[in-house]
Amino acid sequence: MAHYRENRISRIKGALRLVLRYLSLAIGTFISLVPLVTVLFASFKPTKEYNSTGVLQVPANWLNFENYLTAWTKGHMGLAFTNTLLILVFTLIGAVLTGSMVAYVISRFDFRGRKLLKGAFLVANLIPGVTMQVSIYKIMTSLSLVNSIPGVVILYTGTDIISIYIFLQFFESLPKSLDEAAFLDGANYFTIFFRILFPLVKPAVVTVAILKGVSTYKEYYIANLYLQSKTRFVTISTSLYAFTGEYGNQYNYICAGVIITIIPILVVFLLLQKYIYNGIASGAVKE
Repeated sequence: MAHYRENRISRIKGALRLVLRYLSLAIGTFISLVPLVTVLFASFKPTKEYNSTGVLQVPANWLNFENYLTAWTKGHMGLAFTNTLLILVFTLIGAVLTGSMVAYVISRFDFRGRKLLKGAFLVANLIPGVTMQVSIYKIMTSLSLVNSIPGVVILYTGTDIISIYIFLQFFESLPKSLDEAAFLDGANYFTIFFRILFPLVKPAVVTVAILKGVSTYKEYYIANLYLQSKTRFVTISTSLYAFTGEYGNQYNYICAGVIITIIPILVVFLLLQKYIYNGIASGAVKE
């Protein structure tokens, strides 16, 4: 009888834990989706309807795409997508190459100050980037890189510390016997890196590319500060600035533009999310 009672109490506790688990997930999902739902509703409402209805009120006409057309044309979103894609390509190439090369040197070479260098990268990642913008802006101005796409690419590439640590985890999981065997066959450091080790860290390349791509795609502060021409060097994150002004903001057009910018990155993330999780999990476990 006592054993039966204990089993019953155990089942009740297990059921309660299961209910609490799914209830917390449902609450978290609801909290996360409410802002997106309000943006979606607002993107289909004309200005008059938006000003006279609540944020969670369903739009009267789901086939009204006037806001999207206005956001695309007045926000110069075609040019914004082109500039953003250009910045993304060169930023990803720079982030992958610099991150993997720095990680290769730190993990493969034993030199004085190696541990200090690793700690310096960690400290640099802990310092808020905003606190360094005055000095960085002066340097960029002296190099004539303000209001230019190459300048933004350099800033995005040079501030990527996370990619170094992702590559570092992968390189440290590879045995050094691969390097030694290649040296015996007459290979140099560049051959070892590009032809032997680099192909073995493809999960890290995909992980860094996706994480860096998402952060670059949505980054606003640097793009707004250094790309000062809002018509020539407009990006996805700054294109909606056209609907703001001293007399008020046109939020229904802004929401339509937000939905337009979300769709491409959402599709890419859904297609490649397994590579992110697999890459991070593989990099966290050393062989």
